[in-house]
Amino acid sequence: ILTNNDDGWRTAADLRAKGVDIAAMIDTRDRAPLAHMPGTSVVMGAAVKDTSGRQALRRITLTNGQTIEADCLAVAGGWSPNVHLTCHHRGRPIWRDDIAGFVPGGALPVGMVVAGSAAGTMGTGACLAQGHRLAAEVLADLGFQAPAGGAPTAEDEPSEITPTWSVPGDSRAWVDLQNDVTAKDIRQAEQEGFRSVEHLKRYTTLGMATDQGRTSNVLGLALMAQARGRSISETGTTVFRPPYSPVALGAFAGRARCKDFRPYRLPPSHAWAKEIGASFVESGPWLRAEWYTRPGESTWRESCDREVLATRGAVGVADVSTLGKIDIQGRDATDFLNRVYANGFAKLAVGKVRYGIMLREDGIVMDDGTTARLGETHYVMTTTTANAVGVYRHLDFCRQCLWPDMDVHIISVTDSWAQYAVAGPRSRDLLRRLVDPEADISNGAFPFMACSDVTVCGGVPARLFRISFSGELAYEIAVPSRYGDAMIRAIMAAGKDLGVTPYGMEALSVMRIEKGHPVANELTGQTTAKNLGLGRMVSDKKDSIGAIMSRREYLMRDDTWQLMGIVPVDPTKKLSAGAHFLEFGAKPTLENDLGWMTSVAYSPNLGHHIGLGFVKAGGTRLGERIRAWDGVRYQDTEVKIVSPHFVDPEGERLRG
Repeated sequence: ILTNNDDGWRTAADLRAKGVDIAAMIDTRDRAPLAHMPGTSVVMGAAVKDTSGRQALRRITLTNGQTIEADCLAVAGGWSPNVHLTCHHRGRPIWRDDIAGFVPGGALPVGMVVAGSAAGTMGTGACLAQGHRLAAEVLADLGFQAPAGGAPTAEDEPSEITPTWSVPGDSRAWVDLQNDVTAKDIRQAEQEGFRSVEHLKRYTTLGMATDQGRTSNVLGLALMAQARGRSISETGTTVFRPPYSPVALGAFAGRARCKDFRPYRLPPSHAWAKEIGASFVESGPWLRAEWYTRPGESTWRESCDREVLATRGAVGVADVSTLGKIDIQGRDATDFLNRVYANGFAKLAVGKVRYGIMLREDGIVMDDGTTARLGETHYVMTTTTANAVGVYRHLDFCRQCLWPDMDVHIISVTDSWAQYAVAGPRSRDLLRRLVDPEADISNGAFPFMACSDVTVCGGVPARLFRISFSGELAYEIAVPSRYGDAMIRAIMAAGKDLGVTPYGMEALSVMRIEKGHPVANELTGQTTAKNLGLGRMVSDKKDSIGAIMSRREYLMRDDTWQLMGIVPVDPTKKLSAGAHFLEFGAKPTLENDLGWMTSVAYSPNLGHHIGLGFVKAGGTRLGERIRAWDGVRYQDTEVKIVSPHFVDPEGERLRG
């Protein structure tokens, strides 16, 4: 046994009581032995310098040159109080030389009281006395009387310690036994300037293994203090974190379950939507209305069909505030957009909006959306809800790393603006009742893809965009978020006699499939502009991120996947997303795979199911019949390949 403290001798006594033969008791301190141990060699003022043996310990060598035959070496280096919980609020422990350990500092978590050996009190009797005294003080603070009688009595065992941090001349001494950090590594960290305890930890990986430094941190800090010629108090310590011992993840469940499993965000119209009976669905980080149930409707399909027909027949409104909104300004903003978008933005006029696609560096479509030019050097970009964060990070990387000399400034304004889509043949009539009279929103003055700053409801600042995701005559009106709830109520009040109908995510999805608009189902991070039928948008007259890579031979081949419309030959049949396309009689194998269905919906306008999907060489197969095979749902449906634009393919409605 090698020890530097009194407790090592108690360990020896316990082992001898169990019949263990102790060859030697080695104490690094230069003092008289604590006990007489017949049959055991007692060596004072020495330490273990080396060990030898193959596959097992056979012999140890001491610093005084003595060798001892042994098959096991036990080391008693002293006790360290468990300070992890006391550091929970960034409280730093304090070093005490008398126990050669850290004790809790002054900045304890509110309500925490530390007593006994956790506070650095070594000795059973002293621990009991301190715990009894502090408990009485806590009870008094709470207005209670402590029970009569003193603390239980017990012996205070000797606990003196004289630390031994290293053996002279041994540079290969292991400090962290899990991460193989040696005393030499710590001295090298000091020589190379990594002297801060935080830098020491990361430079050497000291204390970063599964024991989180419980067997190495104090020793490592002491060696750094020696190397710097400073005390341990001056050298400092890292902050330890709870839990001290492994804890099952289930114990941390708390309230983060079911709906509270992860944070969710609420759009500006949420309170109003809840009042009128909306059902909600998670859409990325947002909780959005999926449909609005009306009296007499027993299924979601009834609600969804009604919302679609009402929007295409009169006017509907949807909250689209969750779309990513990025404000872009600066002298070089136009050039910046021209580089990040695959299609051209250099000639976009002030007061106009343009649809754009953004490619990754490998030529795959990252996102699509619209960007409005509000001024000579001022743009507002709209992204999909799912990719709002990713697109912003991409733009920031381009601004800071690719083109740092450009005068461009970007900021996310998604939370700053509440935005509503007002769609349908009577949408202009409704907006004329809201937009202040000085704004002319007639078709001639405010055509498709126009935008402008306006005021609504008697002076509230707003932005109006004439864009359409539904394929109908449509607008999107944005107001500062604080007016979001009031705005949806004003829209509903102004359009009551026009038949205004709120529509949710399901109706929105139906209408976008009817128009062939791609969303996350199609923008999977594996599709190109050519796959989506947008190949002509990748300009060959300018350079942009991903443009060259998108023209790779494999991606441009004639038989590549193309987004097509799919209808069942039997209009009573349903379609299922995820189904694969096969020729008649072909087995469902990878070699026979003609593509897959990405989105499906029941179209109340057409009276049957429709779908979008990627088909090999789909543009050359219009009118052909194939199979939609779904091995999960055991469906095998005969379908027909058609144009992805099911409703108003010429776009006459949205330009009306």
